[in-house]
Amino acid sequence: MIVLKDKSIHGTIGGGKLEFLAIDEALKAIEENRIIELSYTLGPEFEQCCGGQVELIIEPMNQSPQLFLFGAGHIGVEIAKMLVDTPFEVHLIDSRAHWYDQLKLDESIHTHLTNEKDFKTFKSAVQWGKNCYVLVLTHDHVIDFEIIAMAVKEETKYLGLIGSKTKRHRFHSMLKKEMNIVEGMDNVICPIGLEIGGDSPKEIAISVVAQLLQIHYQENDY
Repeated sequence: MIVLKDKSIHGTIGGGKLEFLAIDEALKAIEENRIIELSYTLGPEFEQCCGGQVELIIEPMNQSPQLFLFGAGHIGVEIAKMLVDTPFEVHLIDSRAHWYDQLKLDESIHTHLTNEKDFKTFKSAVQWGKNCYVLVLTHDHVIDFEIIAMAVKEETKYLGLIGSKTKRHRFHSMLKKEMNIVEGMDNVICPIGLEIGGDSPKEIAISVVAQLLQIHYQENDY
């Protein structure tokens, strides 16, 4: 069954209360840009007496990749700006009060102010999964490590950390020895970006945006 944003449908899963519920959940899946899996027992709740269970998988079509960018510094802001008018939905996250007041950002960029002392409080707001891209480039290496330690346990399409090979090696060791995370940094891209040269904030941002778009389009075979 195909459900559109105006609640119109094409096809059916049998009608009745179950179908009305499925339509509401489909609208939620579209709004939140995520797959929803549900299981229900067919009984009095749905005014049915046949019994048994039904499982629903609701998947939005043409899902937009979502980038959760931790750190609204020079490079982070440049990346966010460059991704305007691309398939990416950008969420820019920072902990510094009034920081966004000085920035001129496109209205399509979602800004979030998280706990000043703990970026990990934003964990529940990240929509983890196969459309989730995470970039970590805050103003503090300690915060970078805390976010990476949180993110490596979740499902992401892309997990990138700004820094050198030395930083990667150090974080890899800390994740394994201090956090008991066996894979360490194996699933983290660090340094980030394509090797195209240049080390200014804009040039680094260009290399990172190119990498994000490359991964998105290659995966979707466009």
